[in-house]
Amino acid sequence: MNRIKEVLAERGIKQTWLASKLGKSYNMVHGYVSNKRQPSIEVLYEIAKILEVDAKDLLI
Repeated sequence: MNRIKEVLAERGIKQTWLASKLGKSYNMVHGYVSNKRQPSIEVLYEIAKILEVDAKDLLI
């Protein structure tokens, strides 16, 4: 399972909220969450910062 998806679910955060915080479209974030797209390393670190987790935790 995708760790971004898991963290969002654990915290009750919607993908639309994350998309807004990232300044990305919902479709882009949904691609990350569903493993159809891989975020760049910069975006991965930004997601980790927003979700208050270590970036390494999103790669497990």
